[in-house]
Amino acid sequence: MKAVVYEKPFSVTVRDVDDPRIQHPNDVIVRVTSSAICGSDLHMYEGRTAAEAGIVFGHENLGIIEEVGDGVTSLSQGDRVVMPFNVACGFCKNCLAGKTGFCLTVNPGFAGGAYGYVAMGPYTGGQAERLRVPFADFNCLKLPPGEEFETDFVLLADIFPTGYHGCELAQVKPGESVAVYGAGPVGLMAAYSALLRGAAKVFSVDRVPERLAKAEEIGAIPIDFSKGDPAAQIKEQTGGEGTDKGVDAVGYQATSHKDTSHEEPAVVLNTLVETVRPTGLLGIPGLYVPSDPGAPDEHAKHGQLLVSIGKMFEKGQQMGTGQCNVKQYNRQLRDMIIAGRAKPSFVVSHELPLDQAPQAYEKFDKRVEGYTKVVLHPGHALAA
Repeated sequence: MKAVVYEKPFSVTVRDVDDPRIQHPNDVIVRVTSSAICGSDLHMYEGRTAAEAGIVFGHENLGIIEEVGDGVTSLSQGDRVVMPFNVACGFCKNCLAGKTGFCLTVNPGFAGGAYGYVAMGPYTGGQAERLRVPFADFNCLKLPPGEEFETDFVLLADIFPTGYHGCELAQVKPGESVAVYGAGPVGLMAAYSALLRGAAKVFSVDRVPERLAKAEEIGAIPIDFSKGDPAAQIKEQTGGEGTDKGVDAVGYQATSHKDTSHEEPAVVLNTLVETVRPTGLLGIPGLYVPSDPGAPDEHAKHGQLLVSIGKMFEKGQQMGTGQCNVKQYNRQLRDMIIAGRAKPSFVVSHELPLDQAPQAYEKFDKRVEGYTKVVLHPGHALAA
């Protein structure tokens, strides 16, 4: 089958790899109809992880079941399904507690597994024509048949639940004010989720004009951090108090608002501490890693950042962190899409055939030509 394969930093190719096969009675094989490129993929693409050549990318996957293992009971050939990026067993201590992002079974020695991601287990990614799904009864979410809501539903694999998770970590409530740092795909989903949860005022902080325009389109207040300290800009619009809640949708490759060419890994965390009022809550779905070979200093290379814990303690703030447990949210968000209450596909800028993945990665990485979110369609010749 054709698949998107990592070659070296800033280089992926589409080439033939082995077809997946049923390895366990609980497996299914899915013919992939949509697979999105994620900002997290860019960390590997840029060489900022330990990813080695040959890994097949893709953890945001949707498709049609082609083969069903003998032990699968709730799924059938022809079912349309979307898979959480979390590969999870469903029966370990963490899965039973709903913490499927931290499954103790699927990736021995590490809490959590995922498709096509370094250190997240032996699970081939879905930026390919087919995908093996383990523990399929647990990991597949059934969708209505057909092609309706395709680009909405594929976002249920990761970014829509992850944005919502950021708001859940911050316990965003109706009527509150929220600052979301980052207006990339996850940041836009976090701002959108805050509005869905009834927030009265949502600030969206970024410097890319297309992203800030998208944020404004959904009702968020754009804050361009290249034009000045974003915490100060937000305080000016909140009576000097700051927001009730804050969400970091940037992570460890954040850049300084004083010099956007310079990475400052802890800048968003520290700016959120300044932005959010005393006793406010911070949700951190943005990715932080224990090892970053491209970090700007030795401490950051080992995931050790200088965070303003003293100021955070002084303000009595609380912080929630960790990757999203997609299954906590994906059914409800699916039903909101079906009911017309949510349309997350507003974030999708490009739909492309699989063979255009190398160009899509390059443009998405450079934030050019309006590339905010790319959905690949294996087996299709369309382009948009």
